[in-house]
Amino acid sequence: MAVSKSSSGKQENDRDQEYHKKSEPLIPGLPDEIAELCLLHLPYPYQSLARSVCCSWNRTITDPGFLLSRRSLSLSLPYLFVFAFHNSTARIQWQAFDPRSGRWFILPPMPCPKSVFPPGFACTSIPRQGQLYVLGGMRSDTQTSINTTVVYTTSTNQWSIASPMVTPRSFFAAGNVNGKIIAVGGSGAEYNDSITSVECYDPRKDTWEHVAKMRVGLARYDSAVVGSKLYVTEGWTWPFLFSPRGSVYDLENDTWQEMKDGMKEGWTGVSVVVGDRLFVISEYADCPMKVYVPDRDAWQYVGGDKFPREAMQRPFAVSGVEGRIYVVSSGLNVAIGTPIEGQNGEFIAKWEVVAAPMAFHDFSPLSCQVLYA
Repeated sequence: MAVSKSSSGKQENDRDQEYHKKSEPLIPGLPDEIAELCLLHLPYPYQSLARSVCCSWNRTITDPGFLLSRRSLSLSLPYLFVFAFHNSTARIQWQAFDPRSGRWFILPPMPCPKSVFPPGFACTSIPRQGQLYVLGGMRSDTQTSINTTVVYTTSTNQWSIASPMVTPRSFFAAGNVNGKIIAVGGSGAEYNDSITSVECYDPRKDTWEHVAKMRVGLARYDSAVVGSKLYVTEGWTWPFLFSPRGSVYDLENDTWQEMKDGMKEGWTGVSVVVGDRLFVISEYADCPMKVYVPDRDAWQYVGGDKFPREAMQRPFAVSGVEGRIYVVSSGLNVAIGTPIEGQNGEFIAKWEVVAAPMAFHDFSPLSCQVLYA
């Protein structure tokens, strides 16, 4: 079939334009190598804004090699990603907090059904990959659990939909164990349908599969990952009316074991892992902080500054990174604690508070995740 001269000329013109776009300098007057270094040093979230400047910037920033270069140069820094909702409307809002500047950045809206009950979701992250996972949830109009997997990626500042979980679930625990996402228990298709099934997500394959079940379903969850193990507990509910249960999942052996008595008895609040040490911000009195001592199967109180209870109102969402503990409270005030271990193995802590903008006064936090961006 013959190609007309006009058609051939149009193709050549399109190729010329594409070549011209690719040959445009990233920053006029600078070699592209230097210009790319400038773009590499743009902090989060300005990279996503820079993508809209021109085609060459968008092409450079979205190139997989760009992210690899940032990682190799250790340019990615930790940010706190807070899952919150408006108390008055139940509208979900994700915010990112820069611990260095104290600034907040709003994330794009998370794709999910309009009628959802925010506390029904479970969240976890793969920090160094800059990926945040929001799992499951409950529809508020039908009170049924859902099985969605929603992923936020810092390098693109965008949400995407991944493969759904095998089992719809809400009010459950989730954690990142050696780069695999574990979803544990919760309520099933019906609100009161307690399930013991556990499943594992492989981000590289984008697949979920069932793993070893829990022996019993737990009523109220807190969880923590220490090493290659996921610790799941009911935790104490005030007032202390019954002894909590707890279980430990070993990913390497795909087995569950009972949690040690001392650990589950003293797990009296929300947990956070710093290094390989498990801390708890207690839910009673002035919210004292404790650290778990594995050799003695016991908890010891952390000395030093008291937790700044006067500035921090429950509920709390907690995360830890680079030797610090970040506690986000109602209104999104942030308490930053630095635990210091003495020669005798005892800990003391120093606390400071970063007040949130007044516009956040109606927010309640549900989860706090660390991502490098």
